[in-house]
Amino acid sequence: MQNWTVTDIADRFEEAAQTLKRMPPVRVQGYSNAWPEIIHTVMEQLQADRLPMRLGPPTPDAISRMEETINWVFWLEEDECKLVWLRAERVLWKQICWRLGCGRTKAWQMWTVALLKIATRLNANQGGR
Repeated sequence: MQNWTVTDIADRFEEAAQTLKRMPPVRVQGYSNAWPEIIHTVMEQLQADRLPMRLGPPTPDAISRMEETINWVFWLEEDECKLVWLRAERVLWKQICWRLGCGRTKAWQMWTVALLKIATRLNANQGGR
């Protein structure tokens, strides 16, 4: 039985945000492309801009943890939910403070309280099992 801490929950939200970014894009079915594939010369390939390397799709376990973590958001108020998710996506505190209209200390306190709400609820549910 795991005793949830604020750090554990913050890590799970970060993992959920990363997993969500790694999900394959949603495509509309029924559309196709009739254009032939462009074959580039070696010189064109060398001069092309390098695209960032992407990781493959997430594992089924990572997707299950992401779904569980996203369900925790429903226990929070709307502002707390936005704050926790922004922090999980590693948005800088300065940008978060601009969005919320408060100082860094207040934003950090709100973030900690939101994670404590989740930790309290998770730990209370474990005691009832």
